[in-house]
Amino acid sequence: MKNPFTGLFRARDKPKDSVSAAPTFFFGMSGSGKPVNAQSAIQLSTVYACVRVISETVASLPLGVYEATDDGSQKATDHSLYFLLHDEPNSEMTSFVLREVMLAHLLLYGNSYCQILRSGRNQITELYPLLPDHMEVDRDKNGTLTYTYSTSTGQRVIMAPEEVLHIPGLGFDGVMGYSPIALERNAIGLGIASEEYGSKFFSNGARPSGILTHPNTVKNPAALRESWNSIYGGSGNANRVAILEEGMRFEPIAIPNNEAQFLETRKFQVDEICRIFRVPPHLVGDLEHATFSNIEHQSIDFAVHTIRPWLVRIEQSMNRALFSDEEKGRFYVQFNIDGLMRGDYKSRMEGYAIARQNGWMSANDIRALENQNPIPSEEGGDAYLVNGNMISILTAMRQGADEASAGTETQSSQQQNNPERRRNP
Repeated sequence: MKNPFTGLFRARDKPKDSVSAAPTFFFGMSGSGKPVNAQSAIQLSTVYACVRVISETVASLPLGVYEATDDGSQKATDHSLYFLLHDEPNSEMTSFVLREVMLAHLLLYGNSYCQILRSGRNQITELYPLLPDHMEVDRDKNGTLTYTYSTSTGQRVIMAPEEVLHIPGLGFDGVMGYSPIALERNAIGLGIASEEYGSKFFSNGARPSGILTHPNTVKNPAALRESWNSIYGGSGNANRVAILEEGMRFEPIAIPNNEAQFLETRKFQVDEICRIFRVPPHLVGDLEHATFSNIEHQSIDFAVHTIRPWLVRIEQSMNRALFSDEEKGRFYVQFNIDGLMRGDYKSRMEGYAIARQNGWMSANDIRALENQNPIPSEEGGDAYLVNGNMISILTAMRQGADEASAGTETQSSQQQNNPERRRNP
C-alpha cells in the first residue's frame, strides 16, 4: 500500500546552504583586526597547547572492539576492526597518529572525516583521515547526504555516507559541527594581537616609540629615521647609548606597558582560551592557581568533563559507521579511560583494599589494573574474599532462630535431668 504521506515532507535543508536555519560561523577578521583561522590560531601558544594536550590524551588511551555476550563483555580480538582501531588503521600510520589527527581536526575545524576503504566482501580494510577544509557536505535531490572531497590536484571526489567516517563537533543541526576557533575568533584574535604587540615592542629596542626633534630643518628625514632605527632599533640594540648632534632630542610618547595592562591582558587570554577548550590551565603550563592539594582533582576533572565527552562522541560515531546492521548491538568500540582516573598510590591502595575486603575484586583483578603478572588460580589469585562478620540479613535471621531453638531445647533437657529442688521454709 502506498504511503499517503509521501511527498508531503521535503528533505532537510542542505548543510552548506542553511544549517537548519541556525546562524553560521566562519573564519575571518576578529574584533581586534587580526584574521583568525586554523593556521593563525594554532600559532598561538595556548591554542597549540590545548589542542595538543587533548589530542595526545585521547590518542594515548587504549581503543578496542568488544563483544556483548550473555556472560558480559569481552574483547573481540578476532574482529577485523580490532587491529585497525587498536594498532594500524592503514599502511602509513599508527592508531595513535590517526586519532591525534582526528582530534586536531575536531578542535580546529569542528569536524573530522576519514575515508573508509572496503574489500570486495564489504569488509573494512583501511581508514584514512581527510582534510576537513577540503570537504563539502551537501544533500542530493532525495535528501541523502553526499560528501565531496577536493584533492590536492584539484580533482573532486564524491563519496556516499557509508564511505566516510564523519565525527561532528558541537553544532546546531546534528550533521555539521562548528569550529571553536570560528565561534570564539574575537577572544583568539585578542590573544594574537597582544602577542604581536609584545613582539613589536621588543623589535623596537624594548623602548616605546618617540619623536626625534631638531632645532633646524632636516633635509632628508627618511634617511635620518632609517639611520636611527638601524643603530638603535631591535632588542639586540636595547640600552645602547645614543649620540645626538646639533641639538637633536629624542622624546618618547608611548604609554608604559604596566599602564596599558599588557601583562594582565596576556594572562587573561590564557585563561580565556583554556575556557574555550575546557582545559585546566596547569596542563598548558600556567601554574599560578595550581596547588599540591587541588592539581590531582583538576586532572581527574579534566578526564571526566573534557576527555570523556570526546570519547563518547568518537565511540558512537564509529559504532554507527563501521559496523553492519547485523553487528550493531553485539559489537561496539570503547576506550579504556581507567588510566586517567587513577589517583595517587595511597588512594589506589585504599580503594583496592576496600574492594578486596568486600569481595568484588580478586587479587588478579587488582594486579591487572596495576599491570602486574597474575597469581596462579590454584594459589588463590582468582578467589574472592569477604569479611567473616559480614553476612546477609536473612542468614543472620535464620542463625538467630536456630540459636533460639537450640537454647530452648537445652533448657528443657536440663530441667528433665536436674529437677528443681524445693526450698525448705
